[in-house]
Amino acid sequence: MCQSIRYTTVANDIYQKQYTQLKKIYRDTNIMAQQQPPLDQQLDQSAQPPIEDMVSCVTALEAALLPCLPARELQAIDRSPHPSHQIDVERHARDFMEAAKKLQLYFNSLQREDKPTKSELLRKEISMMEEELKTKNELIEKHERLIQGWKKELKDQLDKHNTELERV
Repeated sequence: MCQSIRYTTVANDIYQKQYTQLKKIYRDTNIMAQQQPPLDQQLDQSAQPPIEDMVSCVTALEAALLPCLPARELQAIDRSPHPSHQIDVERHARDFMEAAKKLQLYFNSLQREDKPTKSELLRKEISMMEEELKTKNELIEKHERLIQGWKKELKDQLDKHNTELERV
């Protein structure tokens, strides 16, 4: 019984620390999102769903944590190994851990987006090189057209000078 109360007290302390850290991360993320200029928000519409995902994960985590606190207090007040209280504490702790895992998976997915794989980096580099090659080919074609135009003008001037020389 006493060990069970210690377990729930330690678990509750861990939950509260994690919850506090997650709230701080959420607050910092919201502050950063609010500090961005509106133009960035218009250009980067893909930034909105991840923030909404994080908000939903934090909300689920909070919703899972709140029932843990009264269940632990009831068990501590009762001081008897009442099975329903123990089941409540375990169920609420399990719900909280599931919500924490979802939030952890969310942050892991963000980390993977920030650190693309080698193949993704190569694909991105290849597409950038293809775009650069396309731009350079267009520039070469433009210069070839200019050169052809200049050749024609020079030929016309040469013909004009030759006809004048023949007259003289």
